[in-house]
Amino acid sequence: MTTISLSYRAIHSKVKSVNLSTINWKMVYIVGILLCLSFFVFYIFYVNQLTQGAYLIKNYNQKISQLSKESKAIEANFAETGFLDQIHDKVSELGFEKTSYVKYIEILDISLARAQ
Repeated sequence: MTTISLSYRAIHSKVKSVNLSTINWKMVYIVGILLCLSFFVFYIFYVNQLTQGAYLIKNYNQKISQLSKESKAIEANFAETGFLDQIHDKVSELGFEKTSYVKYIEILDISLARAQ
């Protein structure tokens, strides 16, 4: 026998002595199915969280637009109030008084000149 055949026999005997474990395919299927189910549950959970976040963002945007409209209205009211305060100050400077009684003067027809 040659050295190659002797080394082949030595390697072959070692390979035979190594016990390769067999794969339990039922267990692999069960673990795979459990992983798929758990991923599906996590998918549903995270899609729910994403939808809830989008809903909150929509509500916040509506509140922001509503508050912006209210802010513009308050700003206009403030400008108007400031303008009215200036008018009241100017009226008091000029000495105007609030009218309490109005008396109308009647003018007779004969006292006016007529244009023909």
